[in-house]
Amino acid sequence: MRTRTVASSTSPELESANPDPDKQPDPADSTDPNEQPDPAERMTVKQKKALVRIERACSDRAKAAANKSKGMFEYELPEVELIRKGLERQVVGLTIKEVEAASLKCLRSYFFRKYFTTRLAEEKVLKAKRIGLYITMKLSGGNFLIMTLGSSSSPRWIEADNNEQIKNTEVTVHFNEGGRLLFVDPAGTGQLFIVPEDDIATHIPEIATYGHDPLTPITWTDMGQRLLQQDCALKTLLTDNLFVTGIGPMYADEILFDAGLRYDRAANTLSSQEIRRLHRSIGNILHNAMKYGGASLPKRPFVNLLGREGIYAKHIKVWQRHGKLSARSRDPIKRVKYQGSWTYYCDTQI
Repeated sequence: MRTRTVASSTSPELESANPDPDKQPDPADSTDPNEQPDPAERMTVKQKKALVRIERACSDRAKAAANKSKGMFEYELPEVELIRKGLERQVVGLTIKEVEAASLKCLRSYFFRKYFTTRLAEEKVLKAKRIGLYITMKLSGGNFLIMTLGSSSSPRWIEADNNEQIKNTEVTVHFNEGGRLLFVDPAGTGQLFIVPEDDIATHIPEIATYGHDPLTPITWTDMGQRLLQQDCALKTLLTDNLFVTGIGPMYADEILFDAGLRYDRAANTLSSQEIRRLHRSIGNILHNAMKYGGASLPKRPFVNLLGREGIYAKHIKVWQRHGKLSARSRDPIKRVKYQGSWTYYCDTQI
């Protein structure tokens, strides 16, 4: 507590008993015995690290919004699932020998590269799963290696007898059995980090609120019950992770065109037949996208783990095709600004 110099001849006791009515008390002079210290001073190391992660996550979300405004779109569910399947085929069962990191661009949860790279040595990859757009790789030591692709990341598998070096490789994982896993990311929108098995929800709190995964089977009646409880536009609902995870603006437009439904149609106004169509279209569009290797776009190219480019963009019906003739009506495809980005549709959608 700070000590004040009394300029008056009055004793401190009298001054305290007869305070100057015009003088405001100094908060620094409080002697309240119940006064609590600054919460920041009582934070544990774990809490402080969690706060840093939250701040960086906010920064990541701001970067994602900025990328969207520049016309950069995150990889959606089909592309992420294709990468997961590639990891399951190529990496699961292998033991990590060493890890190299070129920078912290994709290691934003760390202050030093070695905090990430040294924790992976001699770990065996046991499983590769997906939670929404997060890829999780379970390691033999009990931790998970978490991967997000953002709008620019491209994990690549390189065989042991291939010395190819790929530009913009941020992280290289070498395996005892041979071969390398590269994390290529020219724009730095992807991320890698390690979390304990029982701490995933702390590091990725949004997964607790995720809705239905559209690659998980659901009956049209169950989906209909959920739809009819929602008084909002269909495109808003399809791109909301609270309702369904992993669908972005491109696949939402394609799904709604396939189902013959407008982007601004209220979900709770759908008939049973329309719910059936939407249910079928979600499955058809997403599985067709994976069958054709994902969508590689001019501003967001996509290749699978072996470097093969996806060709689903050749099968897109409406997204970014405004002015071209609709395959259903032969009238020009239209676009409208909706929620800050373009939405594409044709007049046959109701």
